[in-house]
Amino acid sequence: MKMLIAAGFDVVPVTPMESTILGRPTYRSLSDVPEPVDIVDVFRRAAETPPIAEEAVKNHAKVLWLQEGISNDEAAFIAASGGLAVVMDSCIGKAVHRLHVQAQKTRTEAP
Repeated sequence: MKMLIAAGFDVVPVTPMESTILGRPTYRSLSDVPEPVDIVDVFRRAAETPPIAEEAVKNHAKVLWLQEGISNDEAAFIAASGGLAVVMDSCIGKAVHRLHVQAQKTRTEAP
């Protein structure tokens, strides 16, 4: 999460276990997030990911990303069937760092 924030990404933590993470307020579920979510980055046990994939599809996310050590074919099928790109068993922070990715400013932001 620190790497994504440092790269300029707007990170919204979703967890029922904490009220804040790195000073950011958390949401209990993906459906509670008031803005669109592009990437659902999952740090949960593989067996817990199919319902998360279903929620990501319902919320029109673009990507379901399962972190290192997490793979679930059912979750991947649900997400892909719903039009999401799927990444499994990979750390998004490491990928951002390795590829030197920076978030792009949106049109509504000042230059």
